[in-house]
Amino acid sequence: MKTANKLTIINDPIYGFITIPNGLIFNLIEHKYFQRLRRISQMGLSYLVYPGAHHTRFHHAIGCVHIMQKALEKLEQKGVRVSSEEKEATMAAILLHDIGHGPFSHAMENSIAEGVHHEQISLQFMEQLNDEFNGNLTLALKIFKGTYHRPFLHQLVSGQLDMDRTDYLKRDSFYTGMAEGNINTDRILAMLNVKDDELMVEEKGIYTIEKFLVARRLMYWQVYLHKTSLVAEQVLVKVLKRAKYLTESGQVLPASKALSYFLKKKNAEGVFDQEALEVFSNLDDYDIISAMKSWCDADDFVLSTLCKIIIDRKLPRIKIKKKPFKKEFIQEERERVKVHYDITDEEVDYFVFTGTLTNQAYTLKKEAINILTKKGKVIDVISASDQLSLKALSKVITKNYICYPKHLN
Repeated sequence: MKTANKLTIINDPIYGFITIPNGLIFNLIEHKYFQRLRRISQMGLSYLVYPGAHHTRFHHAIGCVHIMQKALEKLEQKGVRVSSEEKEATMAAILLHDIGHGPFSHAMENSIAEGVHHEQISLQFMEQLNDEFNGNLTLALKIFKGTYHRPFLHQLVSGQLDMDRTDYLKRDSFYTGMAEGNINTDRILAMLNVKDDELMVEEKGIYTIEKFLVARRLMYWQVYLHKTSLVAEQVLVKVLKRAKYLTESGQVLPASKALSYFLKKKNAEGVFDQEALEVFSNLDDYDIISAMKSWCDADDFVLSTLCKIIIDRKLPRIKIKKKPFKKEFIQEERERVKVHYDITDEEVDYFVFTGTLTNQAYTLKKEAINILTKKGKVIDVISASDQLSLKALSKVITKNYICYPKHLN
């Protein structure tokens, strides 16, 4: 096994020089499963809205390791005992938390690999790596799954104030140019503490957490749920579903070996088998982009048109409102498309479709963000805050949308 050189550093635009902490992390980064993340976009097709949003899951995962290392150092300075094994395992868990993401984030798990969530694939990759690394990821797996007896380590990996969210908010706001999402990472880390092995935020850090939650809400509405990003991802899902349908119907579409495999494969039930996992490790954004460029010339009208919509950025119109759209309006748009393109009712579904989107910056029922007062009392951030707006952030906001071809309206 290789060992990390003392000077193994990565120059990150967000944090500056990042030092790879130890040999295990170094070897995990070097592994082909992790290197695939260089070819997986962090924000899917958001670059069609924000041209700078071309950063990858690789960038994000490395950033998470860096701030996890700083967070653990801050906790140790406050007297929280963390063994070297726990530190290494926690950093390994956060490094690999997104290793199961498919091309363009969530598009694949909503189309050609329905039924298999990226978190389950990440777990399967980690278990595979644990075998290859002679059991050195056993503790990391326990922390990742939340079965380790010290909950705060899992909360740092996956929680409402974890290092995942802490990095992606700052990183995504940087690459999109959305200043509203920029958070004070150093201040957040400095305010963390632990009581009874549960993660806490010191009382004087409450305003920093308020800013964090507000930033998260704004980033969701302005970036992650931006209507153009939303419609682009939905069209990509339609592309992959159409390609799978045509393949299952006997048509042979030009595609990479890995993509062809999943176009032919029946949807799994929650997990991949060993063969599917290995093929998935060779699948990335480039397979999808290359295929769509070829499919622009496909004989199938639906597939070729959908691909041109993304490749040429001729995206459909999307309307969003609180109340559901009237059935008469939806039917009118469907009929317009059906007549104009001379296609069937089933094919119209690819061009006119509805859905809902939700935004909830803070979940009351999930593991709370707890505030540790100076007197040692533990209270939820909503109760501790004097900002009435924070309670509103815990409400689920649901909106309805409809997409239809722009040039026909």
